[in-house]
Formats: sequence, C-alpha cells, structure tokens
Amino acid sequence: MQITVVKVGGNELDDPAFLDGLSAAVTGFDGPLVLVHGGGKEISAALSHYGIPNEFVGGLRVTSPEAMAIMQMVVCGTINMRVVGRLVADGTRAIGLSGVDLALLGCVPQRPGGVDLGRVGMITRVDADAIRAMIGLGWLPVFAPVARGDGDGLSYNVNADQMAQAIAGAFAGAELLFVSNVPGVIVGGQVAAQLGRADVAAAIASGEISGGMVPKVQAALDALAAGAASARITNLAGFSGGGTRIV
Repeated sequence: MQITVVKVGGNELDDPAFLDGLSAAVTGFDGPLVLVHGGGKEISAALSHYGIPNEFVGGLRVTSPEAMAIMQMVVCGTINMRVVGRLVADGTRAIGLSGVDLALLGCVPQRPGGVDLGRVGMITRVDADAIRAMIGLGWLPVFAPVARGDGDGLSYNVNADQMAQAIAGAFAGAELLFVSNVPGVIVGGQVAAQLGRADVAAAIASGEISGGMVPKVQAALDALAAGAASARITNLAGFSGGGTRIV
C-alpha cells in the first residue's frame, strides 16, 4: 500500500481550528501516513524571548548550540506534543518522534556554499524498516524536524521540507503531500490537477507560478528527485485527493 508522507508547516500549528481540521483530515484518510511538521514562528518567538538572534541563510536557520537547545525544546516538546495530543484525542494512534529516537534519521552538517550554519543538518539516512514497522502496528509517526548527526551523535535542526522529502524518498511509490494554505497550483486561472516537471518550469518562467508558490513546487520537484513517486500541494480541504499533483 502506498505510504503518504504529509508535511505541515509550523506557522499554522498554534491555531486550534487548523489542528482540528488536520486531525479530521487524518482520521478520514484511507491509507498509511507519516506526518512531518515544522516550527516556524514559534521557534523565532522562543529565540527572541531568550535573546538569541534569528538569522537565516538561504532559507535555513543558523543554529548555534544555544539556539539548537531552544529549537529542540519548541519542536520536539511544545509543538510535537500539541499535534500528537490532538490526533490521539480523535482516536489516531499517533506517536511523537524526532530523528534522534531510535536513530531513525541520520544527518551530516549542511554547509551551503561552504557557509557554517552551526547545527543544521541534511538527512543522509532513513531507517525505513523501523518506520514501516510502526505503520504496521497501526501507528502514525509524527516527526519533529530534528535529526541525529551520524558522525557526532548530536541533534541537528533539519528543514522540515527536506526531512519530508528524505522520508518519502525512502519508500518506493510514496507520495509526498504538502499541506499549504492554498488549494493547489493555479495555472490558467484554475487549480491544475497535475503538472509535470516541464510544465512547472514553463509556468515559473512565464510568471504563472510566482511568489510563495515557487518554493512549494521546487520542494515537490526535490521530493521526486529524492525518490518519491509523486508530490501533491493542497490545503486541508483537498487532503484526501485534491490539489495539484506533481509527477
């Protein structure tokens, strides 16, 4: 059976109404799921509270050891438990995880252009057998974006899109579902049901795909390159099959 890896951004996860909708969508979904969530504004707020600078390079958060401690507290503690708790309340057998648990997700330091971002990791290893075993027990793994450094055993901040891509790429035939605040990719004035790589490139070049949708479709293409069979961009209303499928 096809595994669907769901990536949910962190910015909506402090909204009880969004969590209610997410839980309802998960409950009504027919098929095995893995959920990956981000941290977004709650990480930024916590860092500011503790007087730690918020700095980004190429969309990645520069993560000192002090920032890592705060980030991990927020995403593995506050946010992950909030999401898992809401799912469990609706009868989903959700289990909160990070890549450190059971060494499920290994990484190496990410150094784009040779820039030292601190404790920012890129996933290099996924224990697909262990994740599959959890799914086989009827569990829903819910991952916070933290992985284990295979070289040093330290915890690393991982971009949630990249984590979801890596997990989806580890399962043959998997679909990666990006849950966004838009119903899909608008092309020709309406939501496109399906787009190929060439279609996406042409729509970006023409400006039909622009702004915040560009990184979304790029993440979908990256997921395909990582090994996912397809990627889909939609909102909660299209969770079970709507939105735009990138193939």
